[in-house]
Amino acid sequence: MSRVAPARQRAGVAPRVALLLAWFALPLVPLLLWAAADRWSYPAALPTDWGVTGWRQALDQGALPALGRSVLLGLAVAALATPAGAMAGRALALHRVPARRVVEALLLAPVAVPPFAVVMGLTTLALRLGVPAGVGLVVVLAVSAVPYTVFVMRAAYAGHDIGMEEEARTLGAGPRAVLLRVHLPLLAPALATAAFLAFLVGWSDYVVTLVVGGGRLVTLPMLVGALSSATGNDAVVAAVSLAAVLPPLALLLATALLARRGAR
Repeated sequence: MSRVAPARQRAGVAPRVALLLAWFALPLVPLLLWAAADRWSYPAALPTDWGVTGWRQALDQGALPALGRSVLLGLAVAALATPAGAMAGRALALHRVPARRVVEALLLAPVAVPPFAVVMGLTTLALRLGVPAGVGLVVVLAVSAVPYTVFVMRAAYAGHDIGMEEEARTLGAGPRAVLLRVHLPLLAPALATAAFLAFLVGWSDYVVTLVVGGGRLVTLPMLVGALSSATGNDAVVAAVSLAAVLPPLALLLATALLARRGAR
């Protein structure tokens, strides 16, 4: 019975994994076809001419620098929002926090308030204080990402066995060794998930980047929007869209693998 049950569980997991992969992959099929099509005329079911013209035009339109800006923006947002979410999540899960309800409401406020309304006020304040647009953009997006990182890390700390850290201290480990060899490895899957969500906030944002950046900071989402409304070239739009979709999917896969390794 004990050997049959895990086998049945694995057999039941495979269809769900296949369904999940299909859920993510099916929307990408039209993009993949358009990105590889030099010509695709109605009523042909597939492109009549295959090629990489769309990718060449995407590079000419600045897709590579936009990709670099999106990566840097996502990493900067994750670098700020992840430790902030970890500290807030730990405090909420393991310690008594004065005015807990008020603190929780303030942490979740960026999700409840429309970001466009908040950004307009912060943009005016940043301009008066002389804050560079790039710095202001990272700070605003990091604040927007904090509720997600707090949610993930609070749940992780709620199930964290603090006794393992105390046992390590009892055996003579210093604070640094406890942090690096016990605390961070145990929470690595949750930290990776929180960082991934924060990265997505910076990576996929359009409105805040447009308003705070003043149209000068062109990221991949902004390039997709501009090309979609201006060129009417489906191949180049599909190529840039794929460039905007594939990196988060790769990070999602890496995060899932890390979480699975941490669960063993």
